[in-house]
Amino acid sequence: MSKLTELSAWQALEDHYYTMQDRHLRDLFAADPTRGEKMTAEGAGLYLDYSKHRVTDETLKLLLQLAEEAGVAKKRDAMFAGEKINITEKRAVLHTALRAPRDAVIEVDGKNVVPDVHEVLDRMSAFAEQIRAGTWLGHTGKPIKNIVNIGIGGSDLGPVMAYEALKHYAQRDLTVRFVSNVDGTDLAEKTRDLDPAQTLFIVSSKTFTTQETMTNARSARQWLLGSLKDDAAVARHFVAVSTNAAEVTKFGIDTANMFGFWDWVGGRYSMDSAIGLSLMLAIGGDQYRELLAGFHEMDEHFRTAPAEKNLPMLMGLLGIWYNNFFGAESVAVLPYDQYLAYFSAYLQQLDMESNGKHVTLDNEQVDYQTGPIIWGQPGTNGQHAFYQLIHQGTKLIPCDFIGFCQTLNPMPPHHDLLMANVFAQTEALAFGKTLEQVLADGVDAKIAPHRVFEGNRPTSTILADKLTPHTLGALIALYEHKVFVQGAIWDINSFDQWGVELGKVLAGKIAPELQSEGEPELKHDSSTNTLIKRYRARRA
Repeated sequence: MSKLTELSAWQALEDHYYTMQDRHLRDLFAADPTRGEKMTAEGAGLYLDYSKHRVTDETLKLLLQLAEEAGVAKKRDAMFAGEKINITEKRAVLHTALRAPRDAVIEVDGKNVVPDVHEVLDRMSAFAEQIRAGTWLGHTGKPIKNIVNIGIGGSDLGPVMAYEALKHYAQRDLTVRFVSNVDGTDLAEKTRDLDPAQTLFIVSSKTFTTQETMTNARSARQWLLGSLKDDAAVARHFVAVSTNAAEVTKFGIDTANMFGFWDWVGGRYSMDSAIGLSLMLAIGGDQYRELLAGFHEMDEHFRTAPAEKNLPMLMGLLGIWYNNFFGAESVAVLPYDQYLAYFSAYLQQLDMESNGKHVTLDNEQVDYQTGPIIWGQPGTNGQHAFYQLIHQGTKLIPCDFIGFCQTLNPMPPHHDLLMANVFAQTEALAFGKTLEQVLADGVDAKIAPHRVFEGNRPTSTILADKLTPHTLGALIALYEHKVFVQGAIWDINSFDQWGVELGKVLAGKIAPELQSEGEPELKHDSSTNTLIKRYRARRA
């Protein structure tokens, strides 16, 4: 047994599970008519209804006890204090410092990092104002009208998600696009209709050596110079989000237009650093700071709210309950707002790269499930795609529904219909429809079983008044800290990502074999060798 499974709260939860596995939400609500009012919590402008979960007061008590025995609060405080909790890379984990107010004091190795954060933010704001006002001119004297962010992973998923989420607030005479895939099609399609003389590329790579990003950056440079014909143009049409001044200079970018961040900022936690420059160009410095304020308000809620009313704590613990005791393997995140089209994809990296681990902090193999599979897409589209499996399939899939009381685009009756679906779906998933109810509707007994909904499918509902930059910041931070809670309980390092390295290393070996003029000596397995040979033979 592992240290986690030896905890008294864990063992009590195992026993408790056997009393809960067949309890139905219909019975839980019937036993307490006020359940839907009591099992709620609020923080940073977000309202969480967790009453439609297969839990009782005893369940919650045991889950909170588990968090206490696993030392979640102590680990949380260590993170906020700047301790080097990323033990495999010997780094602090301080994305929370990126949104700290100017007068805060957060130290790493004895140095207050907050002034450096705000120095970069101020430089970003000044640059953004020039672009937005049309006073930053390209090489030929034309203002910039097109922004193309080149990154991958955390340097792409966060900015593109946030840009799409906050497009309502964007300056619409700026075209903002994102290139990440090393497939040349991505860059070709994103630049096909742009004027090079009015296009600015943001190359987002901390080391300025990321293979996909730098391949795309070099091709973008060729595209630009193919039209402008002067190497000096690079300095007016490229900026860098990086810390590698030597490589940035070598590329032709003026280091005055290099915006840095720090090794205590992990890639998937970096969208509110200089990595968010493309977003700031789109929505402006003031709105960007509202986004940071939303992050910070949720940070403070997570840091100070009692565990039983703490949104990240509750969501994290409910996830543990289904993942580790019910055996649920995935979580569907279902935002009912078209602006959040990329939110589930963003959370895939945040959660699955953080908690997709199989070794504890003490180098022991885990003997329990860690990170879940995260997936989803906006409602109501998903209802006509995969909800069938959630409602009547054989897999238990806890769902997070996200909705807003006010729409940014009033168009009666659209928003009422949209939100009616939020409430209807969670009701249907919870309570279902029995065979007796189906027969009472006059359905033929021969097909009635096909119309039965078992219900008892757990959901959380997160409501906010309106999708604003502040709300988005709070929502992202909610999920960041939920991931932290679960990683802390599983006793894993949520802040490294060694699992992405092996494939990169092998790709680095295979690429020269694909590009070799002569016949390379292949020393892979028989499958890989055969695939390489077939590709080389047929690519022409």
